Amino acid sequence: MQPKKRQRARKHGFRARAKNSPDILKRRRHKGRQKLAVGA
Repeated sequence: MQPKKRQRARKHGFRARAKNSPDILKRRRHKGRQKLAVGA
């Protein structure tokens, strides 16, 4: 993931991105961040 996208994620919020691309949800789960996955 490129730095710019990471900054965007913080600004726009995780849920907004999760709606647009389910792949991000899967990625987060792999990293073990289930809080984000469950919250979305």
